[in-house]
Amino acid sequence: MIKMVQEEISVQNRMRTIGTSIVSNVLSVVLLVFVATQSISAQEVLAPINFNSVQHAASGYYKANNGGVAYKRTALSLPFFEDFTSYSPIPDDTKWLDRKVYVNNTMCFNPISRGVATFDALDQDGIPYDPVSNTTLLYADSLTSQQIDLSGYQASDSLYLSFFYQPEGNGFYPEPEDSLMLYMRRTNGWARVWMVPGERNHEFKQVMIPITEASYFHAGFQFRFINKASIVVNDDVWNVDYIRLDANRNINDTLVEDVAFTLPPTFFLSDYTYMPYHQFIADVNKERATQHSAIVRNNSAVTHNINYNFVATEKVTSSNLASSTSNTTSLAAGAAYKVTETSYTSLPTTPQKNHPRVFEHKYYIESVGASDPKENDTIVHEQNFHNFLAYDDGTAEKSYFLNLFATLPGKIAIDFNLNEPDTLSAVSIYFGRQVPLPDQKFFSIIIYSDIAYGGGSDQILYQEDFLRPIYSQVNHSWIYKLQRPLALPAGKFFVGTMQPALSNSDSLYFGFDVNRDGENHLYYNVLNEWKKSNLSGVLMVRPIFGTVFPSSVSETENKDLVWDVAPNPTQDNIQVLLPKNEEVNYTLVDMQGKVLQKGSVISGSIIDTEKLPSGTYFVRLHIEGVETKAKKLIKY
Repeated sequence: MIKMVQEEISVQNRMRTIGTSIVSNVLSVVLLVFVATQSISAQEVLAPINFNSVQHAASGYYKANNGGVAYKRTALSLPFFEDFTSYSPIPDDTKWLDRKVYVNNTMCFNPISRGVATFDALDQDGIPYDPVSNTTLLYADSLTSQQIDLSGYQASDSLYLSFFYQPEGNGFYPEPEDSLMLYMRRTNGWARVWMVPGERNHEFKQVMIPITEASYFHAGFQFRFINKASIVVNDDVWNVDYIRLDANRNINDTLVEDVAFTLPPTFFLSDYTYMPYHQFIADVNKERATQHSAIVRNNSAVTHNINYNFVATEKVTSSNLASSTSNTTSLAAGAAYKVTETSYTSLPTTPQKNHPRVFEHKYYIESVGASDPKENDTIVHEQNFHNFLAYDDGTAEKSYFLNLFATLPGKIAIDFNLNEPDTLSAVSIYFGRQVPLPDQKFFSIIIYSDIAYGGGSDQILYQEDFLRPIYSQVNHSWIYKLQRPLALPAGKFFVGTMQPALSNSDSLYFGFDVNRDGENHLYYNVLNEWKKSNLSGVLMVRPIFGTVFPSSVSETENKDLVWDVAPNPTQDNIQVLLPKNEEVNYTLVDMQGKVLQKGSVISGSIIDTEKLPSGTYFVRLHIEGVETKAKKLIKY
């Protein structure tokens, strides 16, 4: 039996910062710890995402439509059950008062049923609780139940609260000083009844908590999970799943009459997650997976005969693509089964080039009993065909960066393949958020037909320099339009970035999807030599073809204005040359992004550069609050 700890806390104190973790050296040493412990190669490093774009967008929608605060409802009655089977990242406000946790099906490893609640160091808006310090120890996420009426119960009714928890999951493991805690509300305040310190362990563990004290049997009973997080070199992930509170239970009541889907279904495509439909149709046999599947798990105490079904629909026309019904298998208690479907051959005709098309795949099982929770008996996956190629599923669990030498550039390249010629128009990049923000770290986008790996040589088709990482608050990806569309033949090409040497552009974080296994198609170059990445997962960089469809990602750069600086190179001063005689603001920065001069100019205005040391600089204009692309300036 688990001993209940009689520790009182107040609501005001539970979110208070309780101290700081002492770090033996500066952040650079912390990054060396990352290199030693978190990556397969010392040159490739994985780090936290430090921003959850899905949670951020959902929180904004919730605030706009619900006033931002979950309201108290009429007290719930037993039984209480929650397995977070939801397509919303926000907890169900019919059961929960707060929304700080992230409900998802990607941060977990081998879940009990579809969906978990993830506790980390990011708040309800997906932003770090402490966006400045990376050495803070604090109370982070909480999950508080609505009131539950226990006034009609007593100790002899044998009430138990049970749940599963998992440290680390697909994130970073919580350290020993971190913890996951459970509090229950008495008639006179809150008491901590359970806690576990951080550890490295991917597996879910079940906890059984008996409720025996008389002070818990009142009409306003609640329970609350809280995690304590140390923001050092990881984001301290805990996953909680399958919460049950009911009477007439015992310590061995660990199973429930429930058969449920767990992990997201696999993609219809064999390698890509998304691609243009006309590229798919051009070589269906290569691009279509031989089969696709979903996982179903028997969480009950007995063997069940499972009846499972599948249907595929083209959503634009609502036309049926495939169906498979009345399939049966015998599934032992606690066992999992892969529901596998052979990829169908009934495909729609080719739409207009690079226009979207969506196949909806729905897997569902027949309930095994009256008490079987119905929500987790169905799982849906949408196979999207759009105007881009992607290997990622759209969610980042970690960030990826290169551990660079100051005197050498850092490069990455991802190989893609076209089944027929197409026109590359833009590149989408998902950046991992950093503290401090790297908004003055310059990088280049490079398109190669080949790289110097495996007997090849670097063949550059396109290069655009002096770009900066930008974050979209909606989907966290930023679309960089090419200055000129690039016609590509059928076959392999590479999309890459370069972080220049001596530029303070090291440690640029890219979104990394750890749920995609198989070949990651990623190459990196740190020591003037291309190497194949061995990391499990894919970098979130996507080439876009044809017209860049309007989206929620607005563009705040590349103002349509032709301008220049002259002479370039220069010795003493430069003139700003504008097509109109209007006043604009300028900034002049060095390679480290430090602002050296700023002011306002009109066409022909002279900017004095005589006192600048020889080197490379960047000039930017600010027009109506929007920055233009930088012009490189050489001072000799």
